[in-house]
Amino acid sequence: MNLSVNDNKYFDCSRGCSVSRDESTGETSCTYRQGCCKLEVYNWLKGVNQEQYSKYFEVRFKNSRKGIYINGSGQSIKTGDLVIVEAQTGHDLGIVTLEGPIVIRQMKCKGIDPETTEFRRIYRKAKAYDIEKWQDAIAREQEVMIRSRVLAANLGLEMKIGDVEFQGDGTKAIFYYIADGRVDFRQLIKDFAEEFHIRVEMKQIGARQEAGLIGGLGVCGRELCCANYITDFKSISTGAARVQNLSLNPQKLAGQCGKLKCCLNYEVEAYMDAQSRIPKVVEPLEFEDGLAYLVKTDILKETMYFSYEKGSLSNVYPLPAYEVREIIMMNRNGQRPLTLKPEVEAPTPEFISAVGDDSISRFDEAKRKKRKKKRSRRPEE
Repeated sequence: MNLSVNDNKYFDCSRGCSVSRDESTGETSCTYRQGCCKLEVYNWLKGVNQEQYSKYFEVRFKNSRKGIYINGSGQSIKTGDLVIVEAQTGHDLGIVTLEGPIVIRQMKCKGIDPETTEFRRIYRKAKAYDIEKWQDAIAREQEVMIRSRVLAANLGLEMKIGDVEFQGDGTKAIFYYIADGRVDFRQLIKDFAEEFHIRVEMKQIGARQEAGLIGGLGVCGRELCCANYITDFKSISTGAARVQNLSLNPQKLAGQCGKLKCCLNYEVEAYMDAQSRIPKVVEPLEFEDGLAYLVKTDILKETMYFSYEKGSLSNVYPLPAYEVREIIMMNRNGQRPLTLKPEVEAPTPEFISAVGDDSISRFDEAKRKKRKKKRSRRPEE
């Protein structure tokens, strides 16, 4: 998504940078904007220098595509630099987003072993003509995506092309598509190569990943989690909603991608842990003054609410889960507690002080209101 500020400057949110053009020289410059970067990683080890990790850098491209590259040339590279990196065919242009020991932490999270993995290289810093060529390729993405959807529809393929990403040198493009089943796109690749004169790579993504690529705001008012920090999407079922006692309303449980919200999994473990300490009440609890029926349960507070009237919410009394467990055991042994109602404490007399009860101005003379005397009119002679 590109947000235009004026004719000479705009923000490229899909790549996390701002692009501006100098009117006098005509050169295009690109600046990394950390707050506008999707799936941004905060460098909490900033300022920590370790020589064994100084050659590893994280380079990001469009949307959430990132990679770990090695600086074998010995150039001075830092976060925010635009660099030319090695690609499968040709070269690509990316932005350095992480450096130093934090990169090794990221490699451990992704299961990358620096001893056995063969990293691609960083050739050099990007020059002015590299940025110009890169921006020309980016300008083609929207037009190519619209045309590619038409070509796919003409072949009758059940797929949706969600996004197109051009390589930095403009010789290759990645087509991100969504499909429910298997798609034979061999003829489609030939049509793309003939139409656009580029190398074609097809990459299948899911509905959640598409929402992360596009971005947006959720019903909570915050940025979508898939566009903010989620990289590994776990399966979500309606069982997560049942555990949390949520109503199974598809309109409320579905996110912008049409699937179940990712946040349903956030508190499932906490609810399951609390439910393990809450007893199952099959029959009403027996007291000396009657039967108490379960009305509702607060899982996180581990509190259960009972009423003497079945299905009524008028007179509800709370009980901790551990006390309910004890009462169930007492009922099984033939014992009944006295009552569910809490003991009413006798009201204690309140101490009343005479100090300050009266006004501090009680001894002042009251001001008399002056009454206006009505002038009596004399009768006319």
